[in-house]
Amino acid sequence: MVRGETDEPDALSTFRQFFALDGDVLVLSVSMFAFSLGFQMTGRYMPRYMSVLGAGSVAIGLYGSFGNLISAVYPYPGGALSDRIGSRTALTLFGLASTLGFLVWLFADAFGVVTLPGLELGAFTLDPVLLPVGIFVGLLFSQAWKSFGLGATFAIVKQSVTPDRLATGFASTETFRRTAFLLGPLFAAGVLATFAFETGFRVVLAVAAVFAAVATVAQHVLYDASADSIGKSFEGVATVVADLREMPPALRPLLVGDTLVRFANGMVYVFFVIVVVEFLAVGATFPVVGSLSPDAFFGVLLSVEMAVALATMVPVAKLARRVGLKPVVGLGFAVYAVFPVLLINAPDSALVVTILFAFSGLRFAGLPAHKALIVGPAEENAGGRAVGSYYLVRNVVTIPSAAVGGWLYATDPRTAFLVATVVGFLGTGYFLLFGREFEAYA
Repeated sequence: MVRGETDEPDALSTFRQFFALDGDVLVLSVSMFAFSLGFQMTGRYMPRYMSVLGAGSVAIGLYGSFGNLISAVYPYPGGALSDRIGSRTALTLFGLASTLGFLVWLFADAFGVVTLPGLELGAFTLDPVLLPVGIFVGLLFSQAWKSFGLGATFAIVKQSVTPDRLATGFASTETFRRTAFLLGPLFAAGVLATFAFETGFRVVLAVAAVFAAVATVAQHVLYDASADSIGKSFEGVATVVADLREMPPALRPLLVGDTLVRFANGMVYVFFVIVVVEFLAVGATFPVVGSLSPDAFFGVLLSVEMAVALATMVPVAKLARRVGLKPVVGLGFAVYAVFPVLLINAPDSALVVTILFAFSGLRFAGLPAHKALIVGPAEENAGGRAVGSYYLVRNVVTIPSAAVGGWLYATDPRTAFLVATVVGFLGTGYFLLFGREFEAYA
């Protein structure tokens, strides 16, 4: 059903509609919320956990690239597995795998380490690298549940709103989903304010495993997938190649610019926690809470970032209807690009760093417009395929970004963050020069 002119989606309507959802959709929404809480409580702290376990910046960068690889390759086999065994069974297996991943992380030190030998490539030298095996094995399992449904989500939103309200529709769904992104880091901050990092983070991992287990059981018992048809149109690699060739021409400049921006962000994203906790070593003092360690303060920073994102997503999406999608997406790209160099050169001031993370939240403000610009030009009933092709290319190209950033960070942290900003601005500039506006917003 397409929304009428007066049926404008907004942040509050997302939560009102949530309680009126069909039973199966409600179950999956609750599961998504629970898993997102688990991921947000743990994922952003994992580089710090690796550092405590003795891993260096190169190992942390390889961890980030391994996560990129999983994000790139999981969706297609996830859909194929669903075709073979059914959505309900597949969802249960993915949920169990994610639960197992959190548990492996919890006992990561029991898996020991593997040492990669050093390499000499011409003028470049790479020292031996210590890899905590449990961290990488845990990542392999924990990301399983997230392999489901990206293209379907885009397609459903496109079918639910008029073309000129795509950005607002995506803002509505993102607001609900990212509420977990706000609450997860706050919970982690509370735990880490009470315990030393290694003990506190193990508590966080245990709670994440419980959330994942409960969500898995709930979706298995309550979800009826008898009418599902996810993935039945997938016919192999030839389908992927055909979808790439048929990608709307309007998407290509956006894809190039977006890939450069995401590559830049991927170079340093896993090091944000290291910069705040170890490089700047900045904590904070609050009137009621008292003093927070840098580890706990980082969770507060993530929540500030997401609070700004939640507060600005819908207003900025509505603004896009007046100024167009392209300027809003360009603004988000610019925030992505400039944040690394601002962070690495920040003073060890809690106020300044908080303002920087609040500023970083504006990059999410352009996300609904970005999604609308991806799916908008797609042909009717082909939104999911266009989205899948777009993200497949972007995710594959950005796989090595964190490894490159880790190598640069080992040489000099400021150089790594400066290079990331330069690459980010190249992508932003390319998109602003060659990107096309979606006609419904022109």
